[in-house]
Amino acid sequence: MRLISVPLGVVALLGLLVAVMALTVSARSFAAPSAVPAWLQAHVGDGDGQISQVVLERARALYLKKVAQGAVRNPCYFAMDATRPGDLGNGVLGRRYYVVCEASQSFRAISSGHGAGRNLKGTVDFSNGRRCARNFGNAMDSELTAGGAYMTREAKTSFKGFYRTAAKQDVAFQRTFIQFDGEGEAANARQRVIGGHAAQVLRGMCLRKSPKSSYADHDGMVPFGKLVDYAGGRSNGCTSWSPTDAAQLIAMVKDNPTTLYIYPESRDIAAVAGGHSSSGTYWNASCLKEIGTPKFWPRKTLEPVIAQYKKDHPAPPAQPLPICKEP
Repeated sequence: MRLISVPLGVVALLGLLVAVMALTVSARSFAAPSAVPAWLQAHVGDGDGQISQVVLERARALYLKKVAQGAVRNPCYFAMDATRPGDLGNGVLGRRYYVVCEASQSFRAISSGHGAGRNLKGTVDFSNGRRCARNFGNAMDSELTAGGAYMTREAKTSFKGFYRTAAKQDVAFQRTFIQFDGEGEAANARQRVIGGHAAQVLRGMCLRKSPKSSYADHDGMVPFGKLVDYAGGRSNGCTSWSPTDAAQLIAMVKDNPTTLYIYPESRDIAAVAGGHSSSGTYWNASCLKEIGTPKFWPRKTLEPVIAQYKKDHPAPPAQPLPICKEP
């Protein structure tokens, strides 16, 4: 066998060309994400429990981009379609929040709340009904859902008070909140305290004597209330899940961030409101019929209105919680 001598300079040049080609192929694979695999494509559609094509494509592109950047190692990613109904009636909730794990070929569709918005009476009404959202936005204190790209971040668990179970047991209610960081129009998600949590809250709060409790204040009192599940209702702009789903999702992303893509963005709302019918234009047909024309409220126009309303309608001084009436 005859060996052919190749100059070292040529070897180095060939090696450089191979490296450049490899990087180019890698970059292209993330710049133009590979086709949706067949098992996942089977879940694409506009019916309940399915994910619409544009929502999946954007959620997948965001996830692949963050993986390529080294920002995400989580094998799963999230998406939400806030154009779909949250309440289908008769106690059935719409499944419009998606958990996609491509490595294990797993797809789940669950319920999630949308931002309630607000009605600043006598000024402006940008509130939303329980079933469908018409108003979206990114203004501080607007309680509206803002579409776009998000990353899940740190988990914060806080004590909210005690509640009594059906078995007459007093239980401490601690709710975990997953902070989101957004991009673009959703870049102020942290300032707005936007994240994900269980759709549970304590109502009718009062104070009860319990000096031995580790949660007692300097007077030996602890807050007490009634635990309310509002999984079928609206949120203050956050992504809220049923208690069971919340426990699973929080466990998935705690110390292991991933991406969340929420549809629609302002460009989608503008396209639908303007009657455009381009290939990428989409809105859930049932909700669109109900709401008429969707609207996006940008922070630069809505925040001054909210600030003026607060100035004109100052909140009453905070009152101390009343003492509980013993059962």
